Amino acid sequence: MPGTVLYERNGHVATITYNRPEALNAVNGELRRDLNAAWEQLRNDDEAWVAIVTGAGRAFCAGADLKDPGSAVGNDQHSFWEVPSFTSLESGMEIWKPIIAAVNGYALGFGLTLVAACDYVLAADNASFGFPEVQLGVPTVQGAVRMPQVVGWQNAMELLLWGDRVDAQRAKEMGLVQRIVPAETLMDEARALAQRLVDNCAPLAVRATKEIAKRGQQMGFAEAIRFGETMRKVAGATEDAKAFRASSAKGDRPGWQGR
Repeated sequence: MPGTVLYERNGHVATITYNRPEALNAVNGELRRDLNAAWEQLRNDDEAWVAIVTGAGRAFCAGADLKDPGSAVGNDQHSFWEVPSFTSLESGMEIWKPIIAAVNGYALGFGLTLVAACDYVLAADNASFGFPEVQLGVPTVQGAVRMPQVVGWQNAMELLLWGDRVDAQRAKEMGLVQRIVPAETLMDEARALAQRLVDNCAPLAVRATKEIAKRGQQMGFAEAIRFGETMRKVAGATEDAKAFRASSAKGDRPGWQGR
């Protein structure tokens, strides 16, 4: 019987699917464990260069399962004074492969926090986004840390402090969504974007660039540039970089190997 999260790879594109459609993919303890395991599998799968995350059925993820709210955070149960364990993408697991969110239906609470952790967001025209926690009497934590960096302060406060849902168009205006597409073509569009990354870009260079961009936000400018130059030297010594230099001299285009 399938688990509450599916991991499937087609070529170099992995698809991670929330798979509790009967509960609008709400996060309970089982789904949390399966989801964290899927992210670990992606991180460790050398043949997976790009990932798509989506939801089965009518929702991307409706947030924490209110029948099992304490288990939705899994191993990340901690006080305000403790450091999270970084066992989930939402809580800071470092995955430098590009991740595309293909958002169908509701992306609420934990679901929206995951969207904020992705690199590209494609939304179906029926998608909606929100952090309902304040209307339930609890604060948003991981989402409150992530969202101002994604959409800016005032847009983040609209999402975090009002607790109301916004539609795909408003989410695009905020800068949360890159593109809105018809619901029936959502996965085709996401796969096309993923394949473009696979075909056109050296995967190790992509990962290095994402890491530079991410870590650079937490450094001073000079420190970030030094870090980036170090990463450039590492990436420049890969087989893909050497193959590009050799093929470029001949006017050819290399086939990326991820080595």
